[in-house]
Amino acid sequence: MDAELPRASTVMPPIVRVFFDGACEPARGGGIATYGFVVQGEGIEHEECGLAVAPWSPRATNNVAEYTAAIRALEWLRSRRFSGTVVLMGDSQLVVRQMQGEYEVRAEHLRAYHAHLTTLSKEFTETKFAWIPRTQNTRADALSKQAIAEAAPSAQRHRAAAPVEPVEEDDPPDGPRVEEQ
Repeated sequence: MDAELPRASTVMPPIVRVFFDGACEPARGGGIATYGFVVQGEGIEHEECGLAVAPWSPRATNNVAEYTAAIRALEWLRSRRFSGTVVLMGDSQLVVRQMQGEYEVRAEHLRAYHAHLTTLSKEFTETKFAWIPRTQNTRADALSKQAIAEAAPSAQRHRAAAPVEPVEEDDPPDGPRVEEQ
């Protein structure tokens, strides 16, 4: 009798967890914005941090840094040809709730980041966003702060040498500007 019944597949798609965070100094924005993320699962262990945008640009905000952290994590997974389920966990209620569709994206400068993250999310079997308290996101938080400490001396010299041209408010159609390291 069992041979006639269809059997459910017991093969689960691979699942990874991503902890992401962003930081900005000064907190009000316009200074140095950085990201950090940690990827765990399916034999993958990876940490990364860096500049979210060019220092001293109007885009150097905490929300841009938070979005950049999630974007960079998914870009890293895509570059490794991972296509399973991704659970992104961060302490930014704004990013998580906007990606869950609970909050509207009202800030014009965040729309391109949201759109790019939405597009990247569709490249995986499933992508989930979950809010976690800062106390459960300590490593990603530390990485984003480490990136500020590493970037600050160079950014200060750059700022002292010459003013940075303002960044135009319109993002390119293929996604937000995210500086390479």
